[in-house]
Amino acid sequence: MKAFHVIYEDNHLLIVNKAAGVLVQADSTGDVPLLDLLKNYIKQKYDKPGDVFLGCVHRLDRPVSGLVVFARTSKALERMNEIFRKRDIQKTYWAVVKNKPPLKQDKLTHWLSKDEARNMVTAHEYPVGDAQKAELSYRLVGELNKHFLLEIKPITGRPHQIRVQLAAIGCPIRGDVKYGYNKFNHDNNINLHARRLYFIHPVKQEPILCRAALPNDPFWEEFLAIDDEAIGPEHLGILHE
Repeated sequence: MKAFHVIYEDNHLLIVNKAAGVLVQADSTGDVPLLDLLKNYIKQKYDKPGDVFLGCVHRLDRPVSGLVVFARTSKALERMNEIFRKRDIQKTYWAVVKNKPPLKQDKLTHWLSKDEARNMVTAHEYPVGDAQKAELSYRLVGELNKHFLLEIKPITGRPHQIRVQLAAIGCPIRGDVKYGYNKFNHDNNINLHARRLYFIHPVKQEPILCRAALPNDPFWEEFLAIDDEAIGPEHLGILHE
């Protein structure tokens, strides 16, 4: 299994499709993270001596696949951080769930609190203590083999947000035993995929639209016939996948 596939690359940004099971940044496991793999990729491709600068703009949970953005300069990192902070970026995820959601499409609002010791997040219906407000919208895209494909657009970016908010409405993601699914997937990953990103390039001021191919897995492949929403004419010619 290849750890990543480059989707977009220039002097300022590097955007990749991360394989499920790959860490984005180092943790206590000691496993080689995506950040180090990409630094090595840049070092070899451009024959760069010394240390390579690469800033991690955001993260995906280890069992999640899809698009991750990195900055190749400190200026790009600062500007991308601002884009994420101001929510001037459109993020789209695909998730496979066992249970049909209550509505075909809806906006979910919860307040999330995290147990750092257990690395678990709890969703509350109302503000509780220092819990952070989390919002997303979803729509039901299709159904195959008694599973449902949801398209999710997070409005906020909280840890484990999509996983715990879907679980809170009775729709845990396939394979996500941590948040209520009944069994692990064969590879211990989950069926959550960061499918698409759209934003204005922080330096070139050009629209960037990236789409990540689904993982090479028989279960995901069953959903390949279901196209995600059409790319509008204003985006033609800038799609990277």
